[in-house]
Amino acid sequence: MKPTSSRFDLPGHPPATITEFEGVRSLHLGTSWVQGAMRLAKPDAIELEYVQMMMMWMLFMEKPRHIVQLGLGSAALTKFCYQRFPDAKVTAVDLNPNVIAICHALFGLPPNDARLNVVEMNALDFVMNPANHGKVDVLQVDLYDEEARGPVLDTPEFYQACADCLTDKGIMTVNVFGDYMNYDKNFQHMELAFDAVVWLPEVHDANIIAVAFKQSPAIDFSDLYERAATIKKQMNLRAKGWVDGLKSWMHDHA
Repeated sequence: MKPTSSRFDLPGHPPATITEFEGVRSLHLGTSWVQGAMRLAKPDAIELEYVQMMMMWMLFMEKPRHIVQLGLGSAALTKFCYQRFPDAKVTAVDLNPNVIAICHALFGLPPNDARLNVVEMNALDFVMNPANHGKVDVLQVDLYDEEARGPVLDTPEFYQACADCLTDKGIMTVNVFGDYMNYDKNFQHMELAFDAVVWLPEVHDANIIAVAFKQSPAIDFSDLYERAATIKKQMNLRAKGWVDGLKSWMHDHA
């Protein structure tokens, strides 16, 4: 049964609301900023291009055992990982109970089970907890507040804690967005904690996706394009563009 309310506004946190336009339901946190989206005809697909790009770790890792999402958004990444990687444990962390509630009610987020764990807590507390260190294969970080001016966690200490959570060959993807002054600061702080950091060209709404590796990978573009074709066929994600972006980045930073 569809909930009677499309506004979730427990006090102490920004309210979560929706708009719908041309078959796409968008999530908002008390402002006009789009914090996530879902196409109603394809509720399990990843609608936004930059959110698809957060899956770029798939070029380098085929069978993760534990995928963690910091910042639930509209639950697109969490749902996708839960459904497409049936052997993986999937954890999502969000501080705002209104976001978690609206994702369950209006964005198709399934209830927690043996593989899925959506927890209401501060992402910084999660990554700083020694119990989570060395346990995560993939960390997807998309943290913003209602103003969406930049990541709410971007210090060297935060990114070091993210690196600490990863397994030896773990990978982190991060959405860096908002004011342009945020970009270099975030990249520099990531580079202090990770063996290699690359980022792709800006996509819509000033979103830039960075990929950080606990251990620098060997890059073979013929292998990556082959892997991208497989990802397109199996997952319907535009992965060739990810490889193009990596190639362009390496050329520019040679």
